[in-house]
Amino acid sequence: MLANILIIDDEKEICLYLEELLTENNFLVFTAENGMKGLEIIEKEKIDIVLADIVMPKIDGIALTRSIKEMNPDIPVILMTAYSSIEYAVESMKAGAADFISKPFKINYALFIIKKVLETKRLGEKAKKTEYYKELSNIDALTSIHNYRFFKEILDNEIKRHKRYERNLSFLLIDIDNFKSINDTYGHLTGDIVLKQIAGLLSKTVRSCDFLARYGGEEFAVILPETSENEALMLGKRIVSIIENHKFKSGEGEPIIKISVTVGLTSFPRNASNLQQLIDRADQALYKGKRLGKNRITVF
Repeated sequence: MLANILIIDDEKEICLYLEELLTENNFLVFTAENGMKGLEIIEKEKIDIVLADIVMPKIDGIALTRSIKEMNPDIPVILMTAYSSIEYAVESMKAGAADFISKPFKINYALFIIKKVLETKRLGEKAKKTEYYKELSNIDALTSIHNYRFFKEILDNEIKRHKRYERNLSFLLIDIDNFKSINDTYGHLTGDIVLKQIAGLLSKTVRSCDFLARYGGEEFAVILPETSENEALMLGKRIVSIIENHKFKSGEGEPIIKISVTVGLTSFPRNASNLQQLIDRADQALYKGKRLGKNRITVF
């Protein structure tokens, strides 16, 4: 079956003629003698395309097109019009119609228009899916924040931009303290819940202009554009405090031990001249913080 098509026309002969023609061309056809009944069918059935007369009682082509688009903007509407009302058809297209066919219409041309509109719809849906899956590929499945692959891409672009305009860029690398003991004591399910909760806390704490990602395992990364070392230090201290004071719970809702994070901070171009250096030095700062007792932010 090619598609489900709804024909709306107050002339019964036209409906029967088009129904026969389109059925022969593998369409599943629904018919309605006016716009109101057509809208009722759209509410109940999966309709891929609408073919409607432009001049009908109760509701005309412009009003009908607008109503269909309000119900489902993805359903294309093709309007049928007499030669004398082409200008009216153009107005209907402004209301959202995909195309129009002049009466009396030629069969092959009518089929061409219908198939062309359906192909345009298919390509649009494909483009949306492509964009959706592209976005999905940038997201960490567990925490629903950006993943390492996308983080590297963004950081590379930000460094190039900040080099060009000689602006400050800061970077935070965040590691959950003693995460292995959380998994060992409470199980990996609770470990995953903790990761999700920390991702949520970080999302609420960082600014809208910052870029948050799961760096890997129990580590998170924050890119801070147009941000000095002192400004980044203030944000890092706030992150450490918020997580230290948060009451984490297990999968069963039971309170668990206090959780803390250690944060390494580095800035470009103050501490690093390229992407890898920025990451490596944030990592060095982080592990210095671990050696100093954890639950703190350390500047490279």
